[in-house]
Order: sequence, then structure tokens, then C-alpha cells
Amino acid sequence: MEKYIFVTGGVVSGLGKGITAASLGRLLKARGYKVTMQKFDPYLNVDPGTMSPIQHGEVFVTDDGTETDLDLGHYERFIDESLNKNSNITTGKIYEEVLAKERHGDYGGGTVQVIPHVTNTIKSKFHRDYKVDETGITIVEIGGTIGDIESQPFFEAIRQFKHEIGPENCCIIMVSLIPYLRASQELKTKPTQMAVKTLQSLGLQPDIIVCRSEKEIPQYLIDKISLFCNVTPDHVLPNLDVETVYELPLKLDEEKFAQAVGDTLHLPMLEPDLTDWKEMVRKIKEAKDVVNIALVGKYTALHDAYLSVSEALKAAGYSLDYKVVIKWIEAETIKGDVKEIFNDVDGIIVPGGFGNRGIEEMILAIKYARENKIPFLGICLGMQLSIIEYARDVLGYRDANSTEFDPATIHPVIHLMEEQNNIVNLGGTMRLGSYPCVLDTDSKTYSLYGVKEIFERHRHRYEVNNDYRKLLKDKGLTPVGFSPDNRIVEMVELPSHPFFIGTQAHPEFKSRPDRPHPLFKGFVSASIEHLKNKR
Repeated sequence: MEKYIFVTGGVVSGLGKGITAASLGRLLKARGYKVTMQKFDPYLNVDPGTMSPIQHGEVFVTDDGTETDLDLGHYERFIDESLNKNSNITTGKIYEEVLAKERHGDYGGGTVQVIPHVTNTIKSKFHRDYKVDETGITIVEIGGTIGDIESQPFFEAIRQFKHEIGPENCCIIMVSLIPYLRASQELKTKPTQMAVKTLQSLGLQPDIIVCRSEKEIPQYLIDKISLFCNVTPDHVLPNLDVETVYELPLKLDEEKFAQAVGDTLHLPMLEPDLTDWKEMVRKIKEAKDVVNIALVGKYTALHDAYLSVSEALKAAGYSLDYKVVIKWIEAETIKGDVKEIFNDVDGIIVPGGFGNRGIEEMILAIKYARENKIPFLGICLGMQLSIIEYARDVLGYRDANSTEFDPATIHPVIHLMEEQNNIVNLGGTMRLGSYPCVLDTDSKTYSLYGVKEIFERHRHRYEVNNDYRKLLKDKGLTPVGFSPDNRIVEMVELPSHPFFIGTQAHPEFKSRPDRPHPLFKGFVSASIEHLKNKR
């Protein structure tokens, strides 16, 4: 029987439900269990693909091309499993399916209602895999906060589902806030008590309460929460702030988090093998040397907009015993003396994005990196802009551009992909997911990967215009990665530069904290070398 763990949030959003759920996944996997994870989001968007990164954070992309919530990035980094389209379900996706069935006549003329039609559809999305011999555990995070009007159908579906599969196969975890009032110097449990009452009003009782707090929670408050919330004291677990999120599984293991889950699900919990994870955390905490990387983006007002990029940079740094400090630069602020802005950095990265805001300023940053031999990594939009910059400054095409920014440009070195020409709907219609790329074996990129054919995840509509491919190569900016049919340029590099690589893909999505992506590791390594040379 598959076992299910539902993780909910109380009092406020942004408590770290996703990190808590992912940490539990790591702890269970370290004990030999097969683990998968899902995120159920109550918003009406079908997926986050059309949402602004400034409002919602990055859009994470899975191998099968699904645009998902950023929490799936946390899941993959913690449990080291590739997730898919079944791992992120939204209210919009549920209603889209229900309404399609209604239009098709699948409900036989019956009145379509939240119960049972919406709740049955939600239940049908809970992961099930009865083909494996070992016990499988599915961890499902419910987005938002208990009491949100949008999430009520999800909680009703969970109530029904728990009744159907039996309480011994279902564990309800609530991550709640224990606020500290500085004026009275007190931790308060009342908000958590009210959150639990709200959950109980929906027919659910938490089996475990994870208490987020910035202060140590004394035992008498643990006992109070236990008494008022009808949860045994050993299932009320403190979750304090940590130096790095990757330390959280170790801290929660000390609180016997996995054991509490095992007690609820009637599963034996063996001693975990966390040796490699502990070593990784040790390296993170002990890293003393610092390398500064400038991240020039369109959405730096919210760092979560580039969450996977920043995590990939940090992972690469820790693997080299360096702490990467990111200098967040909003592209539109690049004015005047560019040297003054980048004088204190040892590498420049330009990540993905859409629209023409800040484009010319990003091109200035790329030009500075190229001319001053500063290590550069361009991701998706970053690669496209590096080609535009090179075409303008080296090839002499002053008006070179992408048709995304200037449809009338005489030299469209970047243009719309052929299969994107007649696209009307924006959501889910880009080149999405994992695609193969064949590398030139004489390239620096190949030396980083160590294999000729690689697979990376994509999210783009525009590509390199092949009319300019040969000219770019002849003038020094060399295409070094191609689709198997040789139609699409996937990667470029500048052989005359210490490190200047652009990729059409998003390699950050496949980086792991204990196994950094080779492109990021190569980039950070080159940045460290640049730092040493300056000294």
C-alpha cells in the first residue's frame, strides 16, 4: 500500500512548508524508502508558466516539459529524483479537466458540483504506484494557508481520501508559526491553536505539528500545544532557523521527525544513512574563502525569481571550498560607469527572462565581461544577448537584435522558432522540457561535461538564426552544441576567452547541492581563478 503524507501550513504563508516537506523526503529516502513528492496549489492558473517571476518566483521546469512551482526545485534538490507533470496540480488544472468532461457530456447530464466532481478529480491526482515491491511514500504539500477559501476543496478531498485508504496509511502534518512578541518577550501558541481548530473544522486532525520559530521553544509550550491541539508531545516538533536550508534535514532528524511519521504510518524507521549529506553541510558551513558573482537579471527585486540559479552557483562554490556571494544587479540600474559596477566581481551571469525591459543594459554587462576577460555564463536569454552583443560589436551589425525585441531588425541574429510561429496561447506552448544536445568534442563545454551527448531542460521560444551561424564562428564566437539534427544551436563559447559560455537550456534545474552541475562548477572555478589572478 502506498503511504501518504500531507503537509499543510498554519497562521501565515512563507513558513517553509516546501523545505520541511523536502527535508522529510530526504530523511525517509535515507532510511531506504521510495519517495516521491507533489505540490497542490490552490490558485486558478493552470500552471505558473504565465505568472510574473516577481510575484511568484521562478518557474521550475521538469524533464517532461511541465512548468511548475519553485517548490519542485526544492523537492528535486533534496530527494534527488526527477519529477513530472503529476507532481504539480493547481485548482486551474482541476477545473479545466472537470469543465472539459462536462462539455464532453461525461457526467451524463448531472449537475456538476464541488463534491463529488471536483474532489474526485483532486483525489485522482494523488500519486499512486502499486507496481513497485517496496513501500512507496508520497509527500503532498498543500499550498497556501489553512483557512484560505481557495484550498477548501483540497482539504475536503484529503478528508475523503484518508477515509478511503485508512488512517494508518495517511499522515497529516501542519507547519505552523510560533510568533515571538518582542515587547513582552513571549512566544505565543494561540495562532497555532486557532489554525488547528480551523483544520479540525474541515474534518482533519494533524498527526504532527512542526513549529516554526526564531526562538527556542521551551518544553512547557510544547506540552501546551500538545494539550490544546490533541497531538502527543513527541509529535510537536520545533523547527528553528538554520544557517543553510540543507542543514534542516539533520536538525529535524535530531527531533525524531521521521520516527513520528513512522509511528503514524505504522512503518519501521531504520537508522538513516546521512553521511554524504552531513559532509556536504559541513563543507557549506566551513567555507571561508569568498568569490563574488554578479547576477544581472530582470527580476532581481525578488531573489526567488532566480532560486535554482542561485542554488546552483552556491553548490558549485561549496564543492570547490568557496562561498559564492551573489551581487544582485537589476539590469535597468546599469548606467554610467560599468566598470564601477563590476569592479568587485569575479564572474558575471545573465540568466533567462522575457520581454525587452533591461535588455540593452544586460548587453552592456556582457560586453564588459567579454572585453575584460571576466568569466561569463549566459543562460537562455543570456546566451541570446551574448550573440546580439557580438554581432553588433564584432560583426559590425549595429542594429543586430532578436525579433522578440525588434521585429523589424535588419539583422535578426535571434528569431522565433519555426514551430512557434502560429502560437496564440502563451501558457505551456514554448519549447519545454528535456532535449538532447550534441557537443563539439574540441570545445571547453565538452571538457566540462565529459560526454558528447547531454540532456538539458529548456524553456524558450526564440533561437539562433542559422543564417548567421557560420559568420559567428568565423569571427570567433563558436557554436559548440547542437540538436541531434543540427538544426538548433544549443551552446556557444568564445575560445579566446578564459570562460565565456552561453547555453540555450536551463542547466540550473538539474544541479544538486551535493552534485553541482558541470557548467556551473566550471564557471565558478574560472571565477575563482580570476580572483586569484587579481590578487
